[in-house]
Amino acid sequence: MTTPPPPPAGQEPPGAPMPPGPPDAAPTPGTPPPPGTPPPPGPPPGPPDAHPLPPAPVQLPPSVSIQGVKAAYGRIEVIHGVDLEIPAGSVFALLGPNGAGKSTLLATISGRMHPTHGQVVIGDRPNGRTSPEALARRGICSIPEGRGVFPNLTVRENLRIWTYSGGASLADVEEKAYATFPRLSERRKQLAGSMSGGEQQMLAISRALVTNPKVLLLDELSMGLAPLIVSELYQLVGRLAAGGMTILLVEQFVTTAADVATDAAIMVQGRIQQVGTPEEMAHAALGIYLSSKDVNNF
Repeated sequence: MTTPPPPPAGQEPPGAPMPPGPPDAAPTPGTPPPPGTPPPPGPPPGPPDAHPLPPAPVQLPPSVSIQGVKAAYGRIEVIHGVDLEIPAGSVFALLGPNGAGKSTLLATISGRMHPTHGQVVIGDRPNGRTSPEALARRGICSIPEGRGVFPNLTVRENLRIWTYSGGASLADVEEKAYATFPRLSERRKQLAGSMSGGEQQMLAISRALVTNPKVLLLDELSMGLAPLIVSELYQLVGRLAAGGMTILLVEQFVTTAADVATDAAIMVQGRIQQVGTPEEMAHAALGIYLSSKDVNNF
């Protein structure tokens, strides 16, 4: 048998084992350490939730700032320099007797009237002479005094009209309206004008919910309604605010508004008389209403 020639100097013969590496050689990246290898020095890793990410910031609805606003019908000035701050996410009750200028102030906020002096700022954007339609697209929704429904159309036809401005489907609008007000589902084929005042108010509020507003303006929500219906509607107002909405409600009936409001002010003869907590304003309003002979609204 022929013996293979020896390998050149410095070269291991074929099949010879590789010499061990130096003791402190680093393992190849990605290679798991051999069994029994102690863990690297350092603090032990914590559980997966030991350092959770901070929660995402909550997106608050905008605040409303009324700055030195005056408003007039022709030459007759009815609001005389109103300054008022409505905090984001609050239910702000604007109280006062008839003829105080409360509805006119709502009209200036919603763009249906333009101030003759001063400005309204919603969030960080002044209203200027923005139209009501443009403000509605920005999330400013107003439910005026007197319901604001189409009396000669059925409930379902009224809901269909709400879809034209918001771009939502009729199915989505009906689902939201009937879930909020199950009574409307029972009246869907009934003419809106033949329903009770409370049911008409429910239909009017459903219009606001279609657009998912950020600021909701409510003018005399309780007018002409039974106390039980008023209580039900104001419970809804509280839920809407808790869900992320700034609400300004105009109300004559002090105790009704104070139950749901977080802040309040009293307006008399076109001026803000006092601002404070609902409890403080309820107490102060008694004297103001007595002096204006409008105590029946207390």
